[in-house]
Amino acid sequence: MITCSPRAVDLLRTAEIAARRFNPEARVRLVPDGAGVRFELTDGSAPGDTVVHHDAGFTLFVAPGLVGMIDVVDPHDQLVLVPHEVPPSGIAR
Repeated sequence: MITCSPRAVDLLRTAEIAARRFNPEARVRLVPDGAGVRFELTDGSAPGDTVVHHDAGFTLFVAPGLVGMIDVVDPHDQLVLVPHEVPPSGIAR
């Protein structure tokens, strides 16, 4: 299960709105990347992705096996995936 902190919701919604100006099918996809994850723009889900339709008005594609909470860390408003037991924005910096 994927959840989002309020700050992450704002960033993901803003990213999708901006991307859809150039491609109406654009969505954000969360994928594994080494020991962490990365967020990429795509125009469709990959086989096995979970599709998350957020109440804030954006859709997120999540690669298989990823669970946790999307949060934002400084500097530069970096999106990260943290285990659910870590409080929002309570990540050691």
